[in-house]
Amino acid sequence: MAIQLGDVAPDFTQESTEGTIRFHDWIGDKWAILFSHPKDFTPVCTTELGEVAKLKGEFDKRNVKVIGLSVDPVSDHTKWAKDIEETQGHRLNYPLLGDGDRKVSGLYGMIHPNANDTLTVRSVFVIGPDKKVKLTITYPASTGRNFEEILRVIDSLQLTANYKVATPVNWRDGQDCIVVPSVSDEDAKKLFPKGFKTVKPYLRVTPQPNR
Repeated sequence: MAIQLGDVAPDFTQESTEGTIRFHDWIGDKWAILFSHPKDFTPVCTTELGEVAKLKGEFDKRNVKVIGLSVDPVSDHTKWAKDIEETQGHRLNYPLLGDGDRKVSGLYGMIHPNANDTLTVRSVFVIGPDKKVKLTITYPASTGRNFEEILRVIDSLQLTANYKVATPVNWRDGQDCIVVPSVSDEDAKKLFPKGFKTVKPYLRVTPQPNR
């Protein structure tokens, strides 16, 4: 059965380029991204893993740990890491899981037989400190991911976890938010001291509350 939002992320123990990973212990009290790539020594994956290494500082700022996976063994990951650094200009600075037995990809439904019955698709799981799945995105093997968008979504997830707001279309950190409909106007006055604008009774806009 497919993993759904709000499910507890399946725990596992698996080898990686940084040693044995006990997933829930590895997450600790942080947020986490688990993402799969179809195969080592492939062009799109090489660009993606280099980009994630480049963005590590952005993930760190958001208290997010990142871990990658493919069905290739750790020994291949280690060899491939040299190519990633050479071609992308960034050394791997996060672990890559070896999943030759497909244990993790099976737990997370990362192999889609109608797309390819041996390789993982480009899955992304964002997991909160409570170990629950907050976001899932699946790309086909042919399409590289937009990790700037994943950072944007994490900003929204972390904001809306702590404040009674939602984020509108194309929202970026620092922009106005929407007061959730379940909050009355009276409560909104207390919760949002910067005030709010009523566009429609169901659409109220407020400055980002943690800014």
